Amino acid sequence: MTDLAGKVAVITGAGSGLGRAAARVFAGYGATVFCSDISGAEQDTAAAIGEAARAFHCDVTQEAQVEAVIRAACDEFGGLDAVLNVAGVPHFGSLGELEMVDYDRILDIDLRGVVHGTKHAARVMSAAGGGVILNWSSVAALGGKRGTAVYSAAKAGVIAITKAAAVEYARFGVRANAIVPGMFMTEAAERAPKALIDEVIAGVPAGRGGDPDECAELAAFLASDKAKFINGAALVIDGGQSAQLA
Repeated sequence: MTDLAGKVAVITGAGSGLGRAAARVFAGYGATVFCSDISGAEQDTAAAIGEAARAFHCDVTQEAQVEAVIRAACDEFGGLDAVLNVAGVPHFGSLGELEMVDYDRILDIDLRGVVHGTKHAARVMSAAGGGVILNWSSVAALGGKRGTAVYSAAKAGVIAITKAAAVEYARFGVRANAIVPGMFMTEAAERAPKALIDEVIAGVPAGRGGDPDECAELAAFLASDKAKFINGAALVIDGGQSAQLA
């Protein structure tokens, strides 16, 4: 059984989807979780978890806000064991029709937000003697797909940043890994057109979308002491979707 008893984790994007699932699963394994989000729904996530959770409003594009939530966790508990940079938004659209305002928005949230979280987690953890950074990428980072150029670029950047952090901070006892999810049945998937979701699932060898808790369980393992020698990895969890040649 995964054991996170006594560990403290900051989770961005915890208001919904994979971030909310991670907060719930981490708390279930004994961690105290700082649930951060820009939406306000972080309050709901923390309330549902109970005493093991704190809510913290955070816009990941604003470095000072990301630093503040990490500092808040350290100030209250005297340390920080894991930072999960989950917050992100999708983007679909033709590259030829791309508006640069959309480019800026996607890169700011999906890549800059991860850079902020990784930077300040690494600072705190390296000074304290160790910790775990988990960054959410996407199978979109692994290849081209019509309409996802900017999103794919941002998520590929997440993997690159994670690997660099893993190499740079390993000597301080800090591990950094990227989680690379495929289709998961989150609130966002439920709001998407059914025909689109059915098309994506048709391309998944497992024949279904993932349960958000399945991704959270992977994150919990990576944050645990059982994963001490896993560093700089990009772990795909997609039901076999990205393993196909066509």
